[in-house]
Amino acid sequence: MKWRSLEESEPAVDQRSLRDQFAERKDLIAKYVPAETRAMYARVVADLREGGILDRALSLGAFAPDFELPDQNGKLVSSSNHLSKGSLVICFIRGRWCPFCVGQLEALNSICFEIRKRGASLVAVSPQTVQQSFFMADQHRLQFPLLSDAKNEVARRFGITYRVPDDQQAVYRRAFVNLPFANGDESWTLPIPATYIVNRHSTIIFSSANPDYTDRPEPEAILTELAKS
Repeated sequence: MKWRSLEESEPAVDQRSLRDQFAERKDLIAKYVPAETRAMYARVVADLREGGILDRALSLGAFAPDFELPDQNGKLVSSSNHLSKGSLVICFIRGRWCPFCVGQLEALNSICFEIRKRGASLVAVSPQTVQQSFFMADQHRLQFPLLSDAKNEVARRFGITYRVPDDQQAVYRRAFVNLPFANGDESWTLPIPATYIVNRHSTIIFSSANPDYTDRPEPEAILTELAKS
């Protein structure tokens, strides 16, 4: 993915649902990605499910751990500081190289104002370096903090991390997805995509974690849950 400055980049807001946007991307994957590669991805998702990652992941009613992480500008952001003011939406993503993560963050960007109107805050968390987060936030004009979770330490506390299997690593390398460079460590560890809403008492009131990286909650679902809190 080529990084472009704000002057070069003119991102358009896609008004379609995430379901429709992702269906288009899945069609492209089906058209251009070899069947054996698609089968491997499906196998990884199935193995994560069967391995119990969703049993380990924090879910509705659980206590969310506090954290402090640097944003795309290197400024430390504290979850407890946000929670002192209202609910907090936390979106765990894989990285700027993932088109489904990009689509989700652009969709969340379009409802940033609505989230704030409901007295809540929004942060996204990924294992990528601060520099990679800066590139992503700048290119896509993100209006919320994009936090760098070095070595997935926070994601691990939420129970959503896994090591990328060797065959998937090989595919990523062929596609020039250099996770050790993007994340600044050699662990080849990622979080499964997960979105949480945490209330002032650090209780999770909305949870959506899924090893299938092509399935993310609609922004409207987040606004609906915030309206209830």
